[in-house]
Amino acid sequence: MTTPSPTRDRLLDAFEALLIEQGEKAATLDAVAARAGVSKGGLLYHFGSKDALVDGQLARMAALATTDVENIRNAPAGPVDYLIRTSVNAGTPLDRAIIAAACLAQGTHPSANEAIAAMRAQWLAVIEEAVGDPDVAEAILLVSDGLYYNSALANPMPAEAHDPHSPESTQQMDRLLAVIAKLLK
Repeated sequence: MTTPSPTRDRLLDAFEALLIEQGEKAATLDAVAARAGVSKGGLLYHFGSKDALVDGQLARMAALATTDVENIRNAPAGPVDYLIRTSVNAGTPLDRAIIAAACLAQGTHPSANEAIAAMRAQWLAVIEEAVGDPDVAEAILLVSDGLYYNSALANPMPAEAHDPHSPESTQQMDRLLAVIAKLLK
């Protein structure tokens, strides 16, 4: 595994931003280098090809997802509550990585589809562990997917972070969690 460096992170940030803002075709090596403020040689030092840059982006998403799974598993209000309340695009590093991976998945990168599926499998496993029923766990994850899809399409790059504690958001999530609680009976 490559040791993280500020330049490497800046390159991944630039690649991610270009994917989200303009799509994969615009995320050329030259454009990534320019956006990150490094020479193309500097980019190639850290990522020897565009495929290596894609792999780096997907590895970043996987690491963020692993941290998220631990947050879900250890959430004070429980895994289901945490998953549902965080199933919105709040512009977090994980959100940005997921949206960038979705852009790659729409292109010629089957590894992006695989990485997204692996992330989803981790979430499903932790929810199934919490609820004890694979069908109910899948239904809960589909609700989470729907919430995220809706918020990401409505605002793929929010200017302000989503406030999960706003009265409107809290009420909406409370109502949704009450419906989900019926599934758990």
